[in-house]
This record gives sequence, structure tokens and C-alpha cells, in this order.
Amino acid sequence: MQADVPVDQPGGVSGPEQDAGHRWFWLWDAYFTVVLGTIVALTLYEEDIPVTGRFIAAGLLAAIGINYVAWGRRPILAEGPDRRLRLYLASQLALYLGSVLAGADDPMAMFVLGPMIFMCLRPKQAIPVFVVAMLVPTLLTLYGLDSVSAGVSMVTMMLAITLMGSVFGIYTDRLDRQSEERKRLIARLEDSQAEVSRLSHEAGSAAERERLAREIHDTLAQGFTSIVTLTQAAESEVDTNPSAARRHLELAGRTARENLAEARAMVTALAPPALGSSSLEEAIRRQAERAGEDSGLAVRCVVDGPLPKLPTATEVVLLRAAQESLANVLRHAGARTASVELSVVAGRVRLSVGDDGRGFDPAAPADGFGLRGMRARAEQVGGELTVHSGPDGGTRVNLEVPA
Repeated sequence: MQADVPVDQPGGVSGPEQDAGHRWFWLWDAYFTVVLGTIVALTLYEEDIPVTGRFIAAGLLAAIGINYVAWGRRPILAEGPDRRLRLYLASQLALYLGSVLAGADDPMAMFVLGPMIFMCLRPKQAIPVFVVAMLVPTLLTLYGLDSVSAGVSMVTMMLAITLMGSVFGIYTDRLDRQSEERKRLIARLEDSQAEVSRLSHEAGSAAERERLAREIHDTLAQGFTSIVTLTQAAESEVDTNPSAARRHLELAGRTARENLAEARAMVTALAPPALGSSSLEEAIRRQAERAGEDSGLAVRCVVDGPLPKLPTATEVVLLRAAQESLANVLRHAGARTASVELSVVAGRVRLSVGDDGRGFDPAAPADGFGLRGMRARAEQVGGELTVHSGPDGGTRVNLEVPA
């Protein structure tokens, strides 16, 4: 019997750590008690044994049961140290040998001691011990027999019992080993599942951080940049052109209010406010108008025909791409004109943002988050982002998503 329960646990069989063997170990206890009690009773009423030898043999057999309850049961259940189990088994066999020498030559005691030998030892050790334990009462019985046929019958019975006990012990040990292997496999599987769960949680957390980074970059960061730019413009114009300064301050206030709405929507994981109150086409038109108002850039916005009904996630990707592209034009391109085009091409919705300003090398490493964030957003909805640019030819960003 092999187990993983603590040795100091009462009886070794209670608590949530029980395995199937522990839960059903009471059957062995019942078998042990009934068989050993029967053997003790038969020994006491064995007329062929002198009264003194009868009581001594019965007492030694009863001591086998007491020894099991007081010493052996816990280490058998808890698979204690080998030395402890061997000492226990040696004490049981000594009691058995004493009962045999006292006159109890009936080998029935091996029906309880035989399984116990295989509980305490591995088969390579248990089989020879079991055979020797069977031979002792057999030889003593043969010594007292006068009939050869009776001796042959006794030897045949002993060999049959020995063979059956050995086969049973090997089979039981193999089942025990398989049970332990299954327990180890289950433990490894549980560890693997826990590791997968941990990695999934970390991946989900990383994805959420990436999403929040994109949202902050595409909304709040751009809004704050616009507010700073408009405020600086108003400061420079407050004495020379008060009306222009007031217009810039009004735009800064409107941008701040929109940033606040974006922050609230981000916290509650809602769609952007621009899409909550209007269509995608109107939201992109307003983005184009805002870019022109903030910088004086001539921005042309063209929507080619009605757009199909798109999922909210896809509309968010298109709107954020328009915002980011226009913000890049204002910050980096130094352009005079820009265009925003929204159309349906071959069953896909295409957003195209171009300018006539300074170009760049799209293949060169970039420290910014803009293009990388737009590509990540596009991939989330099955879209594709392409960038065409050069030192003298301006830049065009195309985003296509499934319709």
C-alpha cells in the first residue's frame, strides 16, 4: 500500500488527501480481523494441541493483530521508512513462528500474513520471504506425518498457495505502481494546467496593457498635445490678435471636454463618444475638420457612397486610424494639404489618409507607437495596414478591413 498522507494523521486514512486505496482500506481491516479471529478461535479448540501450547499459540496469533493495530497500520498506509516496515514485518513473522513452534501448525495464518508481506516489501524481496514463511509450517507438518500421500497432498497445497500468493502479490504491486504513476501524471497535468492558466492570465494582462496603451496614445495623448499647441498659440496671440486667441482657447476647451469623455469611455470600456452619438462617416469628417481648424491645414474628406453596417470594433479601428494618421501629418509632415478618403473596395472598407508633406522610410525602425499601434489594431479585426511614403513624395496610409 502506497500513499501520500501524513504519518501522524489519525489512522492515516482521514482528510481530503485520501486516495481510493485509503477509502477502501477498511475492507482489508475487516478481512484481517475476521480471518485472524477465526484462526485464534480454531487454535483454541484444536484438540491435537496440548492445552498449554494451545493458549500460547492463540496468544501469539492474537498478538499479531495487536501488533498490526499498534504499530503496523500507520506505516503501511503512509508508506513509512523501509527500515520501520521491515522491523514491523520481522516482528510479525517472529510471532507467527512462535505460534507454529507452540503447536499451531495450521498455515491459515498466512492468509493474513501473506498479503502483509507484499504490503511491506517489493516483490523481489517479498516472494522469497513469503516462500520461507510457507515452508516453515509445511516442514514441521511433514515431520509429524506418517503417510506419504498426506505429505504429498500437503506439499502440493503449500506450493499452490505459494504460487497463488506470489502471483497475487506481483499483480497487486503492479496495480499499486500504476496507481502511483497515474497520481504522478495527474499531479503533473494539474501543474501544467496551472502553468497554462498563469501564462494565459499574463498574456491577457499584456494584451490589455497593449490595448490601453493604444487607446491612451490615440486619444488622450493626442488630445493633450492639441491642447498644449492651442494654448501656446493663444498665449502668443492674446495681445496682437485677441479674436484668434479666443478661438484657439475655445478649441482647447472643446478638446479638453472631448478628452474627458474619451477617458470616461475608456474606464467603462465603451465605444468612443464620437461613434456613440453619430455614424462612422460623420465622426471621421469631424476629425478631418478638427485637424484643419487646429493647424490651418487644408484637409479634404471624401466618403464614397454609403458604408455597410460594421461591427463596433471595426469602426473603432477605422476611427483611431484616421485620428492617428492626421495627428502624424500635423506633427511630422509639414504638409500644406491632406486628404481623408473612406470607400468600399472589393467587399472591404478602405480608409486612405494622404498628405503632400515630408515623407519617410516606412521600413526604417521607428521609436513611436503610432504605426505599430495601427497595425496591431488592424490585425485584431482581420484588416491590413500599408504605408507608402518617400523623401519627396508625401505619405499615404491605407487601411482595409472586412466589410
